Amino acid sequence: MEAERGLVGAEEQCDVANALGCEGEIEPPAIDVPSLLDKAKFYTSLCLGTTAIVSVFAFLFLIPFVVDPAISTIIADYEQEPVTCVGVRHVYSEGLRNCTWSSCREGCTTAVLKCHQILVNYSRMPFKEFELHNDLESMVWDVNETRFFINTEGCGYPPRVNCSAFAQEYGQNIGVPFPCYYSKTYPEMVVSRYSWDDNLRHLVLSLLIPNILFGVSVGVLSYWYCPGCQRGCSKQSYIEKFPSKEE
Repeated sequence: MEAERGLVGAEEQCDVANALGCEGEIEPPAIDVPSLLDKAKFYTSLCLGTTAIVSVFAFLFLIPFVVDPAISTIIADYEQEPVTCVGVRHVYSEGLRNCTWSSCREGCTTAVLKCHQILVNYSRMPFKEFELHNDLESMVWDVNETRFFINTEGCGYPPRVNCSAFAQEYGQNIGVPFPCYYSKTYPEMVVSRYSWDDNLRHLVLSLLIPNILFGVSVGVLSYWYCPGCQRGCSKQSYIEKFPSKEE
């Protein structure tokens, strides 16, 4: 009886050993290792999702700082060739009540507590032509004592906009002619900086780059993870399902 029990126990141990592995050694459970393609797809999807989110925030950030000023500049329709300006008055003021407008502001969303107000006269005579004659006394001014701004918005951010240097260059040289750009749409608006090519380039880049990155990222992710997109791309047409006469 004891021999039979020992024989049965030995058989059970052999069965367990055969189930677990050869010679009774327990093998570790098999681990499903994802393929290299799956890993690449995962990390690529992560990068594309991050790119799409960053593109949205970048576009929203560029609207008030680049897109809106660029569109305002296009609407103003400035004369591309610089004309002749001369400063007639420079006033430095402080306080919200006194700073109702400013020729230059460092920051387009902050309250104006200190301001430089510069008034100029300008003639539609090109500045290059004025330099040839250099006759300021016989100059006929088309607009007198109009507001002078650093750009269309009259504001910006360092280092591109430095109001101290702007006030020193134009406010401290009253009576000295200099080149400027007047608006054909608003003749009373005069600015010191204008470039049609730069303005158009900034507008196009700020519109295209974020939207292209967002569109490509969302398109690839939709193709990978949207079953309807893949089914629509791989689905055969109804006519292709039927054999042709040659077949």
